[in-house]
Amino acid sequence: MSLPKYPEYRSSGVEWLGNVPTHWRIDRFKASIESCRNGIWGGEPNGNGDDIACVRVADFDRSRLVVKGKIPTLRNVSEKERVGRILEKGNLLLEKSGGGELQPVGQVVMYQCTVPAVCSNFVAKMTLASGMFPSYWNYVHSAAYSVRVNVGAINQTSGIQNLDQDRYFNEQAPFPPTIEQAAIAAFLDRETAKIDALIAEQEKLIALLAEKRQATISHAVTRGLNPDAPMKDSGLVWLGEVPAHWKISRLKYATSMIVDCPHETPVYDEEGPYKVVRTADLTEGELHTDKMYAVSELEYRNRIRRQFLKKDDIVYGREGERWGLAAQIPRDDEFCLGQRMMQFRTSDAMHAGYLMWQLNSLSTYRQGQLDTVGATSPHVNVGTIRNYVLAEPPFEEQRAIFAFLETETMRLDDLDGEAGRIIALLKERRSALIAAAVTGQIDVRGTVPEETELPA
Repeated sequence: MSLPKYPEYRSSGVEWLGNVPTHWRIDRFKASIESCRNGIWGGEPNGNGDDIACVRVADFDRSRLVVKGKIPTLRNVSEKERVGRILEKGNLLLEKSGGGELQPVGQVVMYQCTVPAVCSNFVAKMTLASGMFPSYWNYVHSAAYSVRVNVGAINQTSGIQNLDQDRYFNEQAPFPPTIEQAAIAAFLDRETAKIDALIAEQEKLIALLAEKRQATISHAVTRGLNPDAPMKDSGLVWLGEVPAHWKISRLKYATSMIVDCPHETPVYDEEGPYKVVRTADLTEGELHTDKMYAVSELEYRNRIRRQFLKKDDIVYGREGERWGLAAQIPRDDEFCLGQRMMQFRTSDAMHAGYLMWQLNSLSTYRQGQLDTVGATSPHVNVGTIRNYVLAEPPFEEQRAIFAFLETETMRLDDLDGEAGRIIALLKERRSALIAAAVTGQIDVRGTVPEETELPA
């Protein structure tokens, strides 16, 4: 898309704005708001008529710069406490506590819901001043956030980031005439919606690829590679039919070693020689070694060592939200088990790669679910894991299935990676377009619909 520039520019004197159209005003953010009221957490809902929806930071859709459509949290807030805090469509919400290194505090989104609501004590409600167009200012705050204007206003204590609102609102921002604010907002609403639709298509593709990946794994390890093979009933609902010449076994018979995790939290050491395998380091069939925590030799030998992890040993997560994932150790003498993890070493009759993929299959996952249903902190008991029922083909068939899945999952992962790269590029395009429009680098005047209602 090629759009014209304004005919004349001047220096804004502000680094993140650069040159702006000559007729635009530069002022502090605080000139755009009438008030900024901190939210309230209230009490537990009790059904007495004072229960109300409460918007938390978790309800922010950070990509689309709005509050998510469904607000799941109810809090009890009295009429007196609600004064000045009831959210109206078009209010901007400022994240004032929370955040982290990769996602610092200070995100702004727009409230576009129609249900009565307040915001939590980690959020502030911004009411815009007269003549300020809400959607435009939502985009301005987004552009400022993308270049980390908010970071200079962050105080951090006890690991929690807090935004100093006065410092943030003293930052400089662009103030076009109201009609141009409306034009810029209408343009960005339209163009970002197109980009969001393209992102949604790629996200849908990623979900379909994940389903295809799991279906491919589950079918191969329970049905084999020969579609014409005679089948028999395994006698187990979660396993169904398997090839007639396959055996049915249990994990304890397919392994020569089953080792549970250490139960002490290790003291990590960035320079340590041993990498600690955690559930966070696993995805389905892959151990990600680039950002693993490490421990010293002393810590490894005296506190957390169970057994040496050898190349091709299987590591398996049995606790936490990401339990049920398995991967293989890629090298000798470099890794040790972290909390929530288990180690398996296969018997001579079981191919390690095949077993690893079967542990990642839906049929095995369903067996572990028997222990996790209703649990607030999901975990699978060691006894359940030891007795996982497995399909056991002849060894050469196991080897062939492993080779097939290595190829197929790599192909699907490549497609997934390409979709992820497209999403990243689209998001970059979205951010660049917003920044260009709100700082006047492109002239979108004349794009505002006639029916657009301007603020008083």
